[in-house]
This record gives sequence, C-alpha cells and structure tokens, in this order.
Amino acid sequence: MYTKLKNELEEAIRETLEKKRIVVDEITFEEPPNPEMGDISTNVAFTLASKLKKSPVEIAQSMKESIKLPLYFTKVENKGPYLNFYINYTLFSTKMVNYIDKNYGELPEKDERILLEHTSANPNGSLHVGHLRNSILGDSLKRVLEHAGYKVEAQYYVNDMGRQIAIIVWGIEKFNLQVDEDKKSDHAIGEVYFQANQKLEENPDYNREIDEILYRYEQGDDARLIDAFESVVEYCVDGIKETLRDLNIKINMFKWESTFLRNGGVANILEKLQPFTIEDEVLYLPLERYDIDKELILRRSNGTSLYVTRDLAYHQYKTKNSDISIDILGADHKLNAQQVKVALELSDNRAPEVVFYEFIDLPEGSMSTRRGVFISVDEFIEESIKHAKDEIIKRELDLTEKQIDEVAKIIGVGSIRFYINQISPEKPITFKWEEALSFERGCASIQYAHARACKLLSKVDYDEFEEVTCDYELEDEEKELIKQLSKFTEVIRQSAQERRVHHLAEYSLALSRAFNKFYKTQQVIGSEHEKLRIKLVDVSRITLKNSLKLLGIKAPEFM
Repeated sequence: MYTKLKNELEEAIRETLEKKRIVVDEITFEEPPNPEMGDISTNVAFTLASKLKKSPVEIAQSMKESIKLPLYFTKVENKGPYLNFYINYTLFSTKMVNYIDKNYGELPEKDERILLEHTSANPNGSLHVGHLRNSILGDSLKRVLEHAGYKVEAQYYVNDMGRQIAIIVWGIEKFNLQVDEDKKSDHAIGEVYFQANQKLEENPDYNREIDEILYRYEQGDDARLIDAFESVVEYCVDGIKETLRDLNIKINMFKWESTFLRNGGVANILEKLQPFTIEDEVLYLPLERYDIDKELILRRSNGTSLYVTRDLAYHQYKTKNSDISIDILGADHKLNAQQVKVALELSDNRAPEVVFYEFIDLPEGSMSTRRGVFISVDEFIEESIKHAKDEIIKRELDLTEKQIDEVAKIIGVGSIRFYINQISPEKPITFKWEEALSFERGCASIQYAHARACKLLSKVDYDEFEEVTCDYELEDEEKELIKQLSKFTEVIRQSAQERRVHHLAEYSLALSRAFNKFYKTQQVIGSEHEKLRIKLVDVSRITLKNSLKLLGIKAPEFM
C-alpha cells in the first residue's frame, strides 16, 4: 500500500506538470526525517530547476498551489525546495486494517520458474558454522521469492564423486574403519573421514589408491563400488537433512553430481566447448581473452572429469529446467564463478545469478576456542538454545518448564536465522550471542511483539473478518504503526528484486518497535477506540508472523 501511495503521488505530480507542458523523466520519493515535516517528500523541483531556469523553491511553491492531492493525502507543504505530503491517517488506517489478511504481502503470480541452489556441502561430515550463512540465506530468499509470486525450487547439489567420498570408501574397505551407528549419521561419517585422512598422512603413497577408486567410480562398471559410494553419501545426507530440518530449512530436491556423468550431460557440455578448448595432457579452456588469468581445466590426463565439468553439466540442466537460476556462494568462489560464466555462455547456456556472501566468525573465547577445528551446526544450535533458555529463566517469565523448553528452541533457532539474515551478504559477520538473543534489538524482540499481540487478542471476543472504520485523529504511535504496516509489500518486492533478505529483517525489527511503542502507550481494551485498536493489533500480529515466516522463523504465541 505504501507503493500505491507513492504511485498516486507521482501520477498527481505528472498531471500537474503536464498541464504546464512540463515533462520530467524520473520522480523520486523519500521519507522526511521528522514526521512533523510530512510522511512522503520529493525533490522533483531540483530536477526541474535547470530546465525551467527557475529556483527550486519557486517551482515547489508553484506546484504546491496547483497540485490535486490523491484521496489518502490531507495536505502538501513546501519546505524550501521540497514538497512534503501528509497522509490522511483517518482514511488510510481504515483502508489498511481492513485490507490486511493472512496472505498480506503476496505479489501476483509470475510465469518465471526459479531454480535456487544453496548449501550443497560435501557429504563427508556434518554441516559446520561455515555453511550456516549459505543455508539460511538460500532458504530465506526462496521463501521471499515465492511470496513475490515466483515458482521456486530449492536444490542441494550432492557431490558424490568427490575425493572426500573416495577417501571414506577406501578407509572402510582397506582398514575396516567402522561407522559408529550410535552417533548422528553425518557426524559418524565425518569421524571415518578424519580417521582415513590420518592413514593418508602417515603414508601419502596411498593417494594412488584413491585416484584408482575415483577412476573406477567414474567408469561406472563396478556395481559394488557404486553401492559403497551411494551408501556413504546417503547415510551422511540423512544426517544433514536432520540438521536442515532443525533450522527450519526445506530442500525440494537433492541432485546427485554423478547423474550428469551417467546421463551424458558431461559429454554433451565437453562437445559444445570443444571448439574453444586446448588439449595438452589435460583438456582446458583458455580464458585470457576474457580477462581471466587462470584457465579452466575440464578433463584430467587419465580421461576423468573434474568437479567443475560436472558442475557445468548441472548448470546446463538448470538452463533447460528453469527461467532463472540462482546460486548462493561464498566470496571465495568469485574466480570460479567467472570461469563457469564464460564456459556456460560459450556453450549456449545461461549463467546463474550469484549471491556471494562473506563468512561467519566466532568471537575469541566462544565455542571455537573449545572445540578444535570447526563447530558443527548441531553444536551451534544446541548452544543457542541453551543461551536462550538461560535468558528466559533470568527474565522470570510466567512459563512452565515445558513452555520454557519450547520457547527456548523457537528463540534459539530464530535468533541464529535472524542474526544472519539481518546483515547484507557482502558484509562479514562476527556472531555475538548477546546481540543475537537480545530481547530489545534481536529476533526475540520481534517474537515477543507477536506473542504480546496474541496474548492481548486472547482476552477479547472479536470477529477478525468484521470491517471497522476509523473516526478519530490517530495518535502519533498509531500513525507510525500504520505507516510501517503499509510498507510490507514494498519490502517484499525490493527483497525479491535485489535478492537480498536483509531488507526484510530490518523491516521486521522496525515493525516490532512500532508495535511495541503503540502497545506501551495506547490503551486498547476498554478504550473508546477499542474496535479499531483491536483490529490494529490483529493486523500487526499477521504482518509480524508473515515477516518472521519469510525469514524462516517461528512466531510463538506466548513468551
């Protein structure tokens, strides 16, 4: 609705100018720093100054006197060269509280199909903290894009042909290394991988045996070896799926790398690239002419393919099975992404859009200093839930032990997701528990606002479908809340277009602050404006819940 307000203002301004035979290319709007200066402003007078050879102040004054205001505006003032427009909140609040329903924020359905790949961690152990940002950004972006009208399929590309899997299979077969069935499956596979690597370090000559296993697996003639690879990968992926479920992440399809070797996809991509490649022991694609210093090796001297070759075949599959493909990748993949882009375009395929992200650090003295090489996501979730439970107990909330455990899990997982989502992917993150779990400025503050709304609504008997009318001048806190509610659809559109979910996270926090301020300052039950204010609480609850849901976060009804 906020976009609708701006569109109506733009139309009114253009009509005013057209009457004076003045054409302007672009009209931009912004929000004044102080509500007393209006709700929406434009500097269009600056744009016209040179063309009309008049001062911006004079142009703004003239426009103010001649513009016909749209329905939801009560007045316009010019502050120097700026035109400041004031919303008629009596009318606009009536429109907003009756307009918002459980589907609020959904955009019209689009024809484009999006294939979004994220996480895609090697199946040689558990997910670790380094994978968190990929998984959470990818899942949240999928949710936002679906709400924006796209058909989205999330895929996890399973690297079943990697050297890591060959090392695990080799360790099991050569040294009878055992998979501990009492442990979560991905952690158990990770232990075998660690033990097998120790054997390799003791005798590097064993690497020749790994090369032989990889060669045989690629040839595809050894059924027993294929079963061994598949067994290891499936067992590990089962554990990874469990972790993803704990994070509230859903993958639509796990696409195995070997598929593209077995179905001829790799051979097809190599055939298409043949005119551009050079064979000198290895087959490679020279990239100097594309301002990329490093060539792209596509086939080893023994005839086996590389990860990137199979990845190209996978992206060819994406080209055929989607209209838009999006990859979530760490910043260390930028060179590889450039190489892949050139190779795909040379082979008449579509290069993916790539969302690059920087990495997560843990502060000194945190889990990272106690647990060795890396921290598993499972440990991280457990730690976050523990911190959340401690915070709940410290606050002496009126909850049973069972409710404390339930809310601690919701807050613990939600805090991880929100903390990662709220920062633009280009910026690195140092994860700080005190910030992530803050009831004042973290995810918990948004969840708390939702729980507050639910608690208040549980005390009244009201019809959520009954239309209400505003017949009074709203207080400032009500105006701010209405304005924030009206921006939700615009934020969804922006987040989807830019492929950046931090806009939605920032909005969710701003909305919760506006609601909490309204809740603290305005009487709802028993006030002379009870009906409208109850409706305002309900639509705030809906919008808070939708915002959190799109970030992959649960909205508790009690806290």
